[in-house]
Amino acid sequence: MFIRRHWWAVLYSVCLIAFTVYLAMDTFVISRVYTVVSETDRGTGSTATTDTEQDGKSDSGTETVVSETSYSDENTQITLTEYRECDTSIYVADIVLSSSEYLQTAFAQNAYGRNVAEKTSEIAESAGAILAINGDYYGAQEDGYVLRNGVLYRNTAASGQEDLVIYDDGSFSIINETDVTAEELLEDGAQQILSFGPALVEDGTVVVSEDDEVGKAKTSNPRTAIGIIDDLHYVFVVSDGRTDESAGLTLLQLAEFMKELGVTTAYNLDGGGSSTMYFNGEVINNPTTNGRSIKERSVSDIVYIGY
Repeated sequence: MFIRRHWWAVLYSVCLIAFTVYLAMDTFVISRVYTVVSETDRGTGSTATTDTEQDGKSDSGTETVVSETSYSDENTQITLTEYRECDTSIYVADIVLSSSEYLQTAFAQNAYGRNVAEKTSEIAESAGAILAINGDYYGAQEDGYVLRNGVLYRNTAASGQEDLVIYDDGSFSIINETDVTAEELLEDGAQQILSFGPALVEDGTVVVSEDDEVGKAKTSNPRTAIGIIDDLHYVFVVSDGRTDESAGLTLLQLAEFMKELGVTTAYNLDGGGSSTMYFNGEVINNPTTNGRSIKERSVSDIVYIGY
């Protein structure tokens, strides 16, 4: 009787709930591929040397040497070191390259879109990465520049957003999207734009404090960051967190640690459950979202070293 007398209200409520669920699914769950990346846009796609190819020879005859904590060939030298600071395990990859072309990025499922995601290790394996970390998770945002491997995918500026720009010579700069367009950056030689933040170190000086980014800086979490020490000399940094073994880092602690490594510029990438470091076919850190289980979260993109 009630339903018959108020059918229109019941119908309206059902439609409203269905529409709300659809919006939530569309925003956070439903995958939408906008662009499939071509081979020319993603680099050569060469497969990285793995631990089954240790002490081999490259095509040029130069020896390639791989161990659990290092990789070396004629173009790339990587050394992994684990630190213990702030009651947290921190994993540092020190990287020296002969050319900036070996510092690359890759999308999940080789596609630019919304809610398109894979584990960092899966993206890395598909890209043939030697070393990889999670990126900025561009797919969780509606705006913010997305420039990858010299291809501009999104030019919608986010007000006040602080980005890391990696140029074709391998140099880093921090920009504010309010001040410059993505097209201008591309014209100036930008190859990658990572839109997460904030900047941690600029000109060798820590640029965050306990009062900055209150929601993030005063909370210990797993973290991911990238920094540059000198020309073609980089560090990838990932910390554990949210577990009894590792408390995690605040942004200030992360910035101070990066400065101790000698970086001139350092930038904070997506953290929390996304924080993952992959090297030579293995996940190096202990990624976790809730602290109860150690497993990778699917992300939209990675930064990696490879051919």
